[in-house]
Amino acid sequence: MIGFPLLIIPFAIYHMIVFLLDVKDPLKWWGTELYFMPVALKSGDAWTGTLSDAFLAFSLLMLMFEFIKSARHGKSLVEHFLSLLLAGGTAAEFWMLPRFGNSIFLLFVVICFVDLFAGLAASLRRARRAVVVAQPVPVEPARVEPVRAEPARVDPAHPFPTAPMPRAEPVIIEPVQKSGT
Repeated sequence: MIGFPLLIIPFAIYHMIVFLLDVKDPLKWWGTELYFMPVALKSGDAWTGTLSDAFLAFSLLMLMFEFIKSARHGKSLVEHFLSLLLAGGTAAEFWMLPRFGNSIFLLFVVICFVDLFAGLAASLRRARRAVVVAQPVPVEPARVEPVRAEPARVDPAHPFPTAPMPRAEPVIIEPVQKSGT
């Protein structure tokens, strides 16, 4: 089954906020404080999160799930290509579109590139591990045990014993592979 990069979800959320809500100044909108979650710090200060903090935390959560998915199942070539398109698209939007040129979206671009490079590194590691497992095992030359002779048979009707009878098949030990060439 071919999946999709999970970072498309925060990408879509950002676009819905900017375009559907028709936000003219995204930096001001993203700076809105979340008053329902003030945190009293040990220093005595109070920290209040903003919408941009929530967006970036959600993006990092999606990145974590992407890493888990990649480590568990690996990524297909299509998923790598989609991650490349997402990273390149976010970088192009940051560079060219007016409502995307802010620090919040820049951090999202960085998260997309981290996903791209981490996925490629995991795939290269998985491929390298597969090559190491497929290396041939070295071979030792085959050994042949000598044929064991049976003891001479004594026939009371003949005055001389008959010649020893060799076993029908020699015992051949399969070659053992050893390291080297």
